[in-house]
Amino acid sequence: MSGARVREPAGPDVPNVLVGVERGVATVTLNRPAALNALTIPMKERLLAALLDVGRDPTVRAVVLTGAGRAFCAGQDLRERMAPDPPSLDDELRLRYNPIVRAIRDLPQPVVAAVNGVAAGAGASLAFACDLRIAAEGASFVLAFGRIGLAPDTGATWTLPRLVGAARAAEIALLGDAVGASDALRVGLVSRVVPAAELNAEAAALAGRLADLAPGAVAATKRLLAGAFERDLDAALEAEAEAQAGAGSHPDHAEGLAAFIEKRPPRFRGE
Repeated sequence: MSGARVREPAGPDVPNVLVGVERGVATVTLNRPAALNALTIPMKERLLAALLDVGRDPTVRAVVLTGAGRAFCAGQDLRERMAPDPPSLDDELRLRYNPIVRAIRDLPQPVVAAVNGVAAGAGASLAFACDLRIAAEGASFVLAFGRIGLAPDTGATWTLPRLVGAARAAEIALLGDAVGASDALRVGLVSRVVPAAELNAEAAALAGRLADLAPGAVAATKRLLAGAFERDLDAALEAEAEAQAGAGSHPDHAEGLAAFIEKRPPRFRGE
């Protein structure tokens, strides 16, 4: 396991995305607190680069995505959209937003969204794309696209129905009402709600538990879950068999069996 270190994407200004790695957990922090971590083009480019970087790092076994200050992410910085000659919306999605969602979904490591405050618009969509979501008591989710004459994007129409079901997803997406932390827990949008002062510690502990598991088995589980709604039962059974063939032949499986017999914690190497 690696020691603590902090990476900052290259650039002359104050980094809008920070990455710290400690004991196998990479914490990716959106870092424009004065702007509620609203997303600009440089910020999206840095976030994508950070995600790809941690995805290639064999010492990273779990990822936490969170925001600095009092918000998780307020979505697109609308002031940037009002500047002269902004990219078309579809180009911006294809070039910058969609690759971020794809990176989160394709990372071999599980990604935990630690939602510390409001997650709005594309910010909510980014949280939905993560494997797990843990929220502070004052956090909220809102798909406010309709208020500015837009449809949901950044994968929300794919992820949200899978998280909360079609009826609830339609209500959240069409009405644009904020979903508070307690309601998010009730409908299954998040798995845990904790006091704000405990969020970072709880997210780190959850990610730490994931980091202690066999990396290959975790990656296989993530892939199987990602395809669950696209496969019929027979295809799911075959995909599981193929995943077990790989996991069962890996040294981590032998280590897990030995640790179970010897009644000790396993030491998964993930190599």
